[in-house]
Amino acid sequence: MVKIGIIIGSTRPGRNAEAVAKWVYERAQKRTDAEFELIDIADYDLPLLDEPMPAGYRQYTRDHTLKWSEKIEQFDGYIMVTPEYNHSVPGALKNAIDYLAQEWANKAVGFVSYGSAMGVRAVEHLRLIAGELQMADVRQQVMFSLFTDFEDMTVFKPQPHHEDSVQTLFDQVIAWSKALKTLRE
Repeated sequence: MVKIGIIIGSTRPGRNAEAVAKWVYERAQKRTDAEFELIDIADYDLPLLDEPMPAGYRQYTRDHTLKWSEKIEQFDGYIMVTPEYNHSVPGALKNAIDYLAQEWANKAVGFVSYGSAMGVRAVEHLRLIAGELQMADVRQQVMFSLFTDFEDMTVFKPQPHHEDSVQTLFDQVIAWSKALKTLRE
């Protein structure tokens, strides 16, 4: 069975990403075709990239990098939950991605985003990053608006139509994760 990591892509105090990721995870737990796990980048205390060698060499020297690498290596695919900060990816998520290279390669990735413009621009940037890391990004994206899916922009109350969108996202990430697993083996 494939393993999918659901990455909480913000470390900001008072972040909405945790509530959104937990909503995704709760729906994922009803699936029987994959295993899912929440991964909170805040738990890894990754400073601004501090490895002396580029990630592609996989010559890590820091304990936090080794711990992060070990966690990410376990998965066949990912769902990244991201807010949009200033028309782009949160710095903490980009930093966490940049710590590694080979661990991401030939794995599937899907995106759940939120923001005033539903996080669309952040995901556009993440798709470019995923391509460079040889990740296969799926088409389906689940997008939440701060105006219609949150009360006072802080309390997550998703509209019902997102239930179908997230199931399609799961279907695509799982299918691509299974296909790419054979490539990695």
